[in-house]
Amino acid sequence: MMQSINPALDKVIQEYPAHSSEEIEARVGDVYQAFPGWTATPFKKRSVCMYLLAKLLREDLKALARLITLEMGKPIAQAESEIEKCATICDFFAEYAEEFLQEEVIATTASKSTILFEPLGVILGIMPWNFPFWQVFRFIAPTLMAGNAILLKHASNVSGCALAIEKLAERAGFHPIFKVLLISPQQAQRLIADDRISAVTLTGSESAGIAVGAAAGQKLKKTVLELGGSDPFIVLNDADLSTCIPKAIRARLNNAGQSCIAAKRFIIERSVYERFCDQLVQKVKHVKIGDPLHPETEMGPLARHDLVDNIHSQVKRSLAMGAKLLEGGKRIEREGFYYAPTVLADVKKGMPAFDEETFGPLFALTIAEDAEQAIALANDSSFGLGASLWTQDLQQASHLARRIQSGSVYINTQTVSNIHLPFGGIKRSGYGRELSHYGIKEFVNIKTVYFF
Repeated sequence: MMQSINPALDKVIQEYPAHSSEEIEARVGDVYQAFPGWTATPFKKRSVCMYLLAKLLREDLKALARLITLEMGKPIAQAESEIEKCATICDFFAEYAEEFLQEEVIATTASKSTILFEPLGVILGIMPWNFPFWQVFRFIAPTLMAGNAILLKHASNVSGCALAIEKLAERAGFHPIFKVLLISPQQAQRLIADDRISAVTLTGSESAGIAVGAAAGQKLKKTVLELGGSDPFIVLNDADLSTCIPKAIRARLNNAGQSCIAAKRFIIERSVYERFCDQLVQKVKHVKIGDPLHPETEMGPLARHDLVDNIHSQVKRSLAMGAKLLEGGKRIEREGFYYAPTVLADVKKGMPAFDEETFGPLFALTIAEDAEQAIALANDSSFGLGASLWTQDLQQASHLARRIQSGSVYINTQTVSNIHLPFGGIKRSGYGRELSHYGIKEFVNIKTVYFF
């Protein structure tokens, strides 16, 4: 049984029966059998369905956003933005998929050499709860437009969102090439071995990525893994703090800090460290925390009780190792899974707040003596998803960005995912790319055709 629990009230919203073995087999079989017909469907017809899906998302925006907020606690304004972003990515790939996958002619010694981009088959997507629509749509929009079919295993605590997505896809014309599986992580891992599954993508934790990557590797199946992050937010001595600090708040507290690309390690040059700390704390004190359905709420609860326990443990262990508490550091005494925005100063290598991914509203502040040490500290991590660099010297920024070990570097703004740009990480943040023309080519056969 899959349970949806309202994290703002700690109350069960609804229970969803897990799919039986017979239902799983039927759904996998339906999608597999539908794939040949879908891959033969012209791009223009696929685009009609994708444009309709965008339209349906916008028409149902209020109700879908409310569902997100009820199931995982995101403030309603952020949930509405998430739905609009999903509609935007549907429009984007409906318009550009054919161009991105157009046959390429390459000059060689042959009379003709071409490169074709052909769909792989049925792709299994294993998706997380923190962006329950966006994480799914940035996978399904390019994957369906490329001619693949999809099975979706969503996080169990957002099963309502999963079934809502399935219904939207059906209304848009993606039946039966897209279906949801209400199954456990263990069942999903076993499903990877099924010969009808061609490839797998996962967005989730490092441990989940290791398990899925290993299972897929046993069957020599392609994977894309978007895993955790401990993104550095690097503030150099000439940074404009009046712009930087409000962005720091947003970069850390969006979705209550439950984001793989949230700023997590704030690495600040000594000359501006005290000013940054003081101004940050003052702004953190005024963050509006409360009912996520209220339009003025800036931060709601964490999605689950165990996530509150995890972040509190990381804070306590870091304090025991010498970090200084400037703000927060405690559960908020009210119904639901609330944790106070927390600022820890003097965080160093070896502390959980520096070494581990912190999935919650925790600012970990670290002093750097100069720009060189700031980059060294930023790179001193097992993760490499994104980074944010703040300086008014754009020439220096361009030079330093090349030395930061991450999938992306954003200069004088927070790290975000942009549909026009490839998104993904290195090191233990995973591999492969989503979004842009790079993302749509992850699940295609890049085929060479050579005419002598």
